Amino acid sequence: MINMSPGGLALLAPGIGNVGDRVIAYLDHIGRVEGRITRIIDNGFAMTIGATARKRDKLAAQLTWLANRDILNLPEDRRHDRIVPRNPIALLTQEDGTRMTCRIIDLSLSGAAIAAENRPPLKSLVMLGRVQARVVRNLEEGFALEFVHEQSAETLEESVTAR
Repeated sequence: MINMSPGGLALLAPGIGNVGDRVIAYLDHIGRVEGRITRIIDNGFAMTIGATARKRDKLAAQLTWLANRDILNLPEDRRHDRIVPRNPIALLTQEDGTRMTCRIIDLSLSGAAIAAENRPPLKSLVMLGRVQARVVRNLEEGFALEFVHEQSAETLEESVTAR
């Protein structure tokens, strides 16, 4: 990433599309953003960020925190780093035994963000692959899970994703 605001960003990229192309980017400390390419630059492109007003406000707060954390010696706001799994498709089993395929937006040793059309009730226990988790909040495109037990970095992806 070269620069970013709540409305857009410029980034270096190995592959460059065309003006108007839809882009989904996964950014460290930010997560998933999507938008459209607005202009091509050397070794990259600039894009808009398509988001609701609420999501833009949240992004502005996140960017402010990132810009000031070193200056103000602010503590890291996450317990564990987030990663995007190589295979984001997973099977989620709800308390009543209902199963659904979902997409893992990102995950850490302590939880995951899930994209799915159906949202289990808040506080309900679910299984993400072979990992027991609790639904802790709703997201714009799905929900967030907190794992009942912290996971091992070595087995995290294979424990939660579909084979």
